[in-house]
Amino acid sequence: MTERGEVQVSAGGEEDLPELTALYNHYVRETPITFDTEPHTVETRRPWLLSHPGHGPHRLLVAREDRGAGRSRALGYATSSPFRPKPAYSTSVEVSVYLAPDACGRGIGTLLYERLFAALATEDVHRAYAGIAQPNPASVRLHTRLGFRHVGTYGEVGRKFGRYWDVAWYERPLGP
Repeated sequence: MTERGEVQVSAGGEEDLPELTALYNHYVRETPITFDTEPHTVETRRPWLLSHPGHGPHRLLVAREDRGAGRSRALGYATSSPFRPKPAYSTSVEVSVYLAPDACGRGIGTLLYERLFAALATEDVHRAYAGIAQPNPASVRLHTRLGFRHVGTYGEVGRKFGRYWDVAWYERPLGP
């Protein structure tokens, strides 16, 4: 477990699923940041959780804020997931960070990614990719600051809220 002030980062588990589902559903309902268009239930989100074990290249890390008296609150999470299903892509991962709206701008995204990349340093992972729905200047700044470079943009690749959205793709080398 890692601390930054009163924020702790650890592997996500079943106990986190209700809060992480609610956090993600905010982005489903309110933003084009995810191209999911219908909110999830805890049950429909469980396969996602189970696809991120506490070891290996596909991880889920959760940042929690201590609220005293043994209580905490999820501030956000970072994941590394399969980039594509074919075997030759196994050394590439797609990464993402989602934060509670009131946790943005506090360095939580940076903390989560730093811990995620440190965990991936022991894995056979060569590249990390991030798809960022546009416009999203805060996410672009975060990824650029952490060593990602823009490698291309898919124009009008997703339709949500009655309009089309571009997705900019960023790449970061991992490992030696």
